Amino acid sequence: MVQITSIVLFFSSLASFVSAAPVPHKSSAVAPAAATLVAASTGNAAAAVVDGFQLLNYADFQISGGVAGNAAAEANAIFVDPFDDVDLAILDDQIAKDMETMRKAAEAAETGDFNPAIAAASGAEATALQVGKIKNKVLKLTAFCQVLNIKIAKAKAAGKDSADLEAKLASQQTKLNSNIATDQKSAGAVSQAIV
Repeated sequence: MVQITSIVLFFSSLASFVSAAPVPHKSSAVAPAAATLVAASTGNAAAAVVDGFQLLNYADFQISGGVAGNAAAEANAIFVDPFDDVDLAILDDQIAKDMETMRKAAEAAETGDFNPAIAAASGAEATALQVGKIKNKVLKLTAFCQVLNIKIAKAKAAGKDSADLEAKLASQQTKLNSNIATDQKSAGAVSQAIV
C-alpha cells in the first residue's frame, strides 16, 4: 500500500510539471480538468484519467453548427484542453481508444453525411454545409493528432521507437493546419451541422 501511495504521489507531482501541447490552440472558455491518478488494474502502476474528457456520441460533440472561424478552439476544447497539465504517457489506455472512436464518428459524418448532403444541396445551403464539413475536418484531425500524441508519449516512455508515429503525426498536422486555415478564411460564414 505504501508503494502505491508513493507512486501516486510521484505521478501527481510529475503531472503538475509536465504539459502537453499537441496542436496550436488558444485558450477556450472551458477550463482544463485536472487529471486524477488511479491505481491501474495491475495494482502496481498508476494511470491518469481526465475528468474533462468522456466518450460521447457524435451529435453530442460535433462542432459544425454556428459560424466558421473558431473551429480549432472548439475542437481543442474537446480533445486537447482537458489534457493541458497531464503527462500523456500515463493516461489510461481507454482514453485514446475513446478518442479514436470519436474521430471515426466524425470521419463517418464527413463521408456518409456531409458529402451526400453537399452534393444534393445548392446555393447558400451547399455553402453552409461545406463550411460545416471543414469544421468537422478540424474536429476529426484534432482528435487524430491527439491520439497520435498519446501514442508517441507512451512509446517514448516505454523506450520504444516512435519515428513512424511522429511521421504520421506530421502528415496529419499538415492536413489539420490546412483545414484550420480554410475555416479561418471563412470566419463569420454560416456553418451548418449535419445532425
